[in-house]
Amino acid sequence: MRRVQVIIALLVAMLLALAGCGQATKTESVQQKAEQASPEKKVKVGITQIAEHPALDSIRKGIIDQLAEEGFKDGETMQLEYLNAQNDMNNVATIAQQMVADKKDLIIPITTPSAQAVAQQAKEIPVVFSAVTDPVAAKIVPALDKPAENITGTSDVSPMDKQVQLVKEFIPSLKKLGVIYNTGEVNAEVQVGMIEEAAKALGVTVEKAGVSSSNEVKQRTESIVGKVDAILIPVDNTVVSSFEALLTAAKASKVPVFASDSDTVKRGAVATYGIDYYKLGRQTGVMASRVLKGEKPGSMPVETLKDVQLVMNEAAAKNFGLSVPDELKANAQVVK
Repeated sequence: MRRVQVIIALLVAMLLALAGCGQATKTESVQQKAEQASPEKKVKVGITQIAEHPALDSIRKGIIDQLAEEGFKDGETMQLEYLNAQNDMNNVATIAQQMVADKKDLIIPITTPSAQAVAQQAKEIPVVFSAVTDPVAAKIVPALDKPAENITGTSDVSPMDKQVQLVKEFIPSLKKLGVIYNTGEVNAEVQVGMIEEAAKALGVTVEKAGVSSSNEVKQRTESIVGKVDAILIPVDNTVVSSFEALLTAAKASKVPVFASDSDTVKRGAVATYGIDYYKLGRQTGVMASRVLKGEKPGSMPVETLKDVQLVMNEAAAKNFGLSVPDELKANAQVVK
């Protein structure tokens, strides 16, 4: 009897052991499946843009394309959020606060107002800006060669001396040059100062027309067309986003319009020594990828796109009654 009891006890112990092993195997299998199912951590990147127009959209596309080439693909290794402020400064500040609260791994603000807002909010999050004409004057970084600890980026500073000279080549009799710009944007103020300096050297007077919103662009254009021989638009998001309204007013008075970016020439301005904004975006994307791979923004000087190209719209020149100098045409990228 005792032997039978021992055998039964052994059998029970073996059954319990087997059940335990089965449970352990089952538990291990669930853990393995859970581990296999859990997605790889994606870096969180935010892109914020002051407004939508072709030049800024080209920058954004260049950034995203370059990041993908560097291994940061949206939906795979990167979680990308893009927010547009629709040219509303209240939205600009709100977007910056939202991206900081979301603890992005990197924030990429496009244009001066967006970069200023992000710089004020993001004290620890890395920031790589794009299309900030003068980041020092805008108080985003203390110096171009030694930017802020967590902030660097690219500048879209345009050669305003060459822009004014270009207008003069098309219109040798140029005496008064109109400039329409947003008086509340540091980026625009800096460029206007450069235009005035370049114009003075050529004996040209500058007639300034300031605006505070895109709704004022057409009216302010109408107020100066009778006083100037041509209009030059700086890289100004408020004005460029309302370019069609400006162009309509200028055409009515046959006052030629020149731009500071190639995308606006495609939209109807006569010509520019323009920056390729897609290339600027790609350059920004390279800097952004370096930060995502561990490099400190403060060790990366602010970069500029040094190559500018003469871009010309022959149809626009014809509409304004201008003849295209042969030498310029030979060296220009002509757009239809």
